[in-house]
Amino acid sequence: MEYMSQEGYDKLVAELHQLETVELPRVKDAIAEARDKGDLSENFEYHAAKREQGRLLGRIRFKQRVLEHARVIDMSRLGDDTVMLLTKVEITNLANNSRMTYTVVSPHEADLRERKISIKSPIAQALLGKKVGDVVEVQVPAGVQRLRIESISL
Repeated sequence: MEYMSQEGYDKLVAELHQLETVELPRVKDAIAEARDKGDLSENFEYHAAKREQGRLLGRIRFKQRVLEHARVIDMSRLGDDTVMLLTKVEITNLANNSRMTYTVVSPHEADLRERKISIKSPIAQALLGKKVGDVVEVQVPAGVQRLRIESISL
């Protein structure tokens, strides 16, 4: 089961719709056009289009499976006293006193540019269940980081 926000669910539904209604017909047209050019054994365009179709069908099946097992979390039932899925947490790196704010999301919604980290990431795993003022140590590729939780919100 995959828990996610309504926004993340809607985004996945839109991506799936785009793949099924725009991308897949485009690839099918490319296959038909390449097939019309004759001998398929040496037709590069045909083989490239078939590979693209296979890749696209794989992505479609993956997104369908994710949506099949997705459960949208009711934000009104969440508390803001501990770090959990869909909470926004402000942390301070105690080594250099830099502050960062992240939202803990499902792996399918993670996007560092939007400051959304996967609940399965080492930082999120260390923060889960902690409260404001707690200091956690996180093993990251660069070593161990000590982080203090400054605030938690929805």
